[in-house]
Amino acid sequence: MNKNCLVCDRIKMIKNGDNPFFIREMETGFVVIGDHQTYQGYTVFLCKKHCSELHHLDTNYRNKFLSEMAIVAEAVFKAFNPDKLNYELLGNTDNHMHWHLFPRRKTDQKAHTAIWAVEKSQRSNIPTKKEFEELKSKLSIELDKLLEN
Repeated sequence: MNKNCLVCDRIKMIKNGDNPFFIREMETGFVVIGDHQTYQGYTVFLCKKHCSELHHLDTNYRNKFLSEMAIVAEAVFKAFNPDKLNYELLGNTDNHMHWHLFPRRKTDQKAHTAIWAVEKSQRSNIPTKKEFEELKSKLSIELDKLLEN
């Protein structure tokens, strides 16, 4: 854990049972529903290791991390039925690997651009606690199905 890292802080909250967005622990990461839900089903997969680049990970861990991210992405796709799913692993702001999985729909504002092209004030939809629980439940059900196989 790195003490000046937002992602490490979020992981610490998960371990302490204090992260309301937490859905599931996997071998290499933690699945959380995004704080904002302008793109319904927005999910984040947080790497357990504080690392900034994929190529810095041991090959076996990296392959498992990518495989698990693909499982999470498939669950997001099945749970929220988007027209397209966007995958982003940036790290320019938070230097700790975490995948952003954005379900995209043809009806989205600026549907043919990256979500970052939409002003931040326009992508700050915060659902109610009940809505968050419904989103988490949908995703958890799909993860269960995929992980049973």
